[in-house]
Amino acid sequence: MTPLQLSQPTQMIAGAVLLTIVTIEFGGWFLTRIVRGAVPMTPFQQAFARAGHAHAGVLVILGLVGLLFADATGLDGAALWTARLGVPLAAVLMSAGFFLSSIGRDVTRPNRLIVLLWLGALCLAAGVLTLGVGLLTS
Repeated sequence: MTPLQLSQPTQMIAGAVLLTIVTIEFGGWFLTRIVRGAVPMTPFQQAFARAGHAHAGVLVILGLVGLLFADATGLDGAALWTARLGVPLAAVLMSAGFFLSSIGRDVTRPNRLIVLLWLGALCLAAGVLTLGVGLLTS
């Protein structure tokens, strides 16, 4: 079996993404406080907190897997960077969109920072489409 060879940029990005898991752990602890009623939130805010936490966890894992695939493609330049960074960027932006658009007291609707969620969705789409096409054409 051939040992896995990561490019230097992929190795650096993967290391940085792995370090973000500590913030996801903190988010999980914070969710336990919300569920126990220690942090007063509206049902809307609770739902957005759960969604932000879930998206962070799932997208970080998908981003790490995508990094392995990105190095296996024949992509280069902007396409390679889109394949590498699209999903990890989506994890940050989408989670921030959920959290920041629901911040405040007695909030029942998202504020303007919901745009971060949609920017993250665009990054996710760009990343997975570029990576998928890169794998299918390599």
